[in-house]
Amino acid sequence: MTASGDVTLLVVRLSDSFSDFWPVLARDLGVLLAECTPAETRPPSAGVGVVVVAAAGHEADVAALLPQLAVPGGVPVIAVGSAASHRLAAQVVAAGAADYFALPDDRDGLRDALTAAVQRRRAALGRAALAQLEAQAHAFRDIVGESPALKAVLERAARVVPHGDATILITGETGTGKELLARALHYGGPRAAAPFVELNCAALPAALLESELFGHERGAFTDAKTAKPGLFEVAHGGTMFLDEVDHLAPELQGKLLRALDQKSVRRLGATTTRTMDVRIVAATNTDLPAAVHASRFREDLFYRLNVITLELPPLRQRGDDVILLAEFFLKKFVAHAWPGNIRELRNAIERAVLLSAPGTVALAELTRRPSPPAGAGPLPFPAPLAEIQRAAARAMLDTAGGNRSEAARRLGISRSRLQRLLEGQGADDEEGEGDPN
Repeated sequence: MTASGDVTLLVVRLSDSFSDFWPVLARDLGVLLAECTPAETRPPSAGVGVVVVAAAGHEADVAALLPQLAVPGGVPVIAVGSAASHRLAAQVVAAGAADYFALPDDRDGLRDALTAAVQRRRAALGRAALAQLEAQAHAFRDIVGESPALKAVLERAARVVPHGDATILITGETGTGKELLARALHYGGPRAAAPFVELNCAALPAALLESELFGHERGAFTDAKTAKPGLFEVAHGGTMFLDEVDHLAPELQGKLLRALDQKSVRRLGATTTRTMDVRIVAATNTDLPAAVHASRFREDLFYRLNVITLELPPLRQRGDDVILLAEFFLKKFVAHAWPGNIRELRNAIERAVLLSAPGTVALAELTRRPSPPAGAGPLPFPAPLAEIQRAAARAMLDTAGGNRSEAARRLGISRSRLQRLLEGQGADDEEGEGDPN
């Protein structure tokens, strides 16, 4: 088997005994080899599949060393010494090691244990890689459209998805799907398990926006009763989406630039900085170069954000995508069981058309139903029997979508009796309940 970069064998040397054995073992296992002393040890990288503590002559020090290695769960630690002692092996395992082997007698057992650990690690990496590929393949599934203009942007975006540190600027008119694309970039990429935090830079005044972004310490201003982490801290490890970034006040533009350059933030009222690991995706519906030229936006911040630009085309440039989008939203709307009747559906659509922006139909307006007056119920009560029966018949007819035969069947009466009830003539009707057909 040839060496592969997918898994690394990390040997932490308490002694140099058997030092010639580790390169041979790594080659036989088909893995890379990394060696260090306890003083050089850092948390193992993602590629480390198994850790060996080489402790021949220093077996008694293994138990104290293990907690210092900060090995992530799922990565076994195997101690190797020269003393064949069941008591020592039990102590080492109790301290957190997966196993203990004494060389040279246990050489075959060690090789078998490492082979199994490497195979498990490779399988785990394979599953993770497959999940990542699937995530990337489905990252843009919620962005509907087949037009060349949209596909060109999505193909460019797909090339960026695996690069979790690249800063991205999404441009396009209002309503072109900038937030949807930002989410796709996050959830399809290597930061998907970490937070996606969004902030509309036009939604808050500058003073509040600064506190939201950077956080504050207790007593930083009058209403700061407790310390509060900023959104940059909340987004640590993930993605910060700055929508309408062109609305940032000039003083905040400078602070944002400094945070991005230094990869750290300082809360309001604090004297120390906090390291941040955040991918920035910004969006704007304005011409930022023109804003720079007009001195409304810092040129250095523009170039810092404009590492990769993705420009979403407006719907008028996307041809038949308007049909695909209409069908998509229709299916999405119809997929939810309509709680009312046909008349209510007609009224809901009419209301949505009237209340939505010109040329659009807002789904939120379709799903919003007027609340009934306080105390209103499906049937009038108290009321004369004829009125109650008529209301019940009308309610069932509405439930049946206006189908009188179906309404009669559900009530267990004949169609003719249903008609009389609707006309208010059923209270004194002595006709028995018969076949509704």
